[in-house]
Amino acid sequence: MFRRSGTAATLTTALLAAATALVLTAPAPATAATAPGFIKGTDLPPHPTSPWYAGEVTKGLPESTPFCLEGALPAAGSWHRSFGTEFDTGAVQVSVRAASPSAAAELAGTLERKVAACAADWLRTTPGGTASWQDYGKLTVEEGAHVYGVHTSIPDSEPGVHLYGIGRDGSTVTVVKWGQMGDLSDAPVAGFKKTTRAAVNKLNP
Repeated sequence: MFRRSGTAATLTTALLAAATALVLTAPAPATAATAPGFIKGTDLPPHPTSPWYAGEVTKGLPESTPFCLEGALPAAGSWHRSFGTEFDTGAVQVSVRAASPSAAAELAGTLERKVAACAADWLRTTPGGTASWQDYGKLTVEEGAHVYGVHTSIPDSEPGVHLYGIGRDGSTVTVVKWGQMGDLSDAPVAGFKKTTRAAVNKLNP
């Protein structure tokens, strides 16, 4: 039978203890452990007859991918928070801690292109539907933000209107999507621009 010498056993035990201590004390990447700052319900455009109800800040993507952003949001480094009212108006914020500022800039650009193309993409797969979109311009906040609106409608159904605020602070990207029944004339654009500014400003307090 093989017997480990006392010196070898002691050395092995010491090495294992050192390795364990290294694992336990090694700092975890901040991007994986720390949630970005998120807006509150009071940061959203006020609903005329209902307060906003905010869910918890939750790691990962929401169960339902926000309309127009299917396949564009990475699960890694993502966090989300959902908002609702007593009526048909709802919102969601998704923030992603990317690997670097350049990776974040690339992601923000991808999200902007997805939203800008959303109405046309939706029409190609929705016979009989109508859709339109509006570029509401850029906002000067941190590394920048952009606000868009998208309207979709199909026969014998209520139309829907959505607002998107996409922005970046360093290596963190956020998108806020607001939506309700209606068209672009019903969208609270001025209030939502304030929401987008707040969302970007709160990312890295």
